[in-house]
Amino acid sequence: MNDITAIDGNQKGLLSILHGKGGDIELPEPFEREIFLFDTYVAGTSHIEGMNELEPYINIGDHLTFQREPNNPYDKEAILVKNKDGIKIGYVPQKDNVVFARLMDAGKLLFGKITSKEIKNSSWVKIDMKIYLKE
Repeated sequence: MNDITAIDGNQKGLLSILHGKGGDIELPEPFEREIFLFDTYVAGTSHIEGMNELEPYINIGDHLTFQREPNNPYDKEAILVKNKDGIKIGYVPQKDNVVFARLMDAGKLLFGKITSKEIKNSSWVKIDMKIYLKE
């Protein structure tokens, strides 16, 4: 077995370097993080059928999933927004979605978190969200 000389001059075998205190092997944890990208809102909530019934189940802090809709007839960069139960609640606003669509098309995982919710009238729920990149 090859030995490696430590800074203090002691000989240490390769296995002693791999093993931490107590003889267990110390392996790094997978590095995963959420990177905040942008503040925006959920567009099109007034066009969602049943939004009035759905609104009580949409809460601040809820996780939102995104799904690309490249064949959307109105916007080729469309990004569908779904609530924690996988129900469509709207879209990332068209004015904000170009860069996010490119990231998603490149395989990046984006998601949202609800930061505020306000009932504006009988057919419109204003939902603010933050967009994150999961890396």
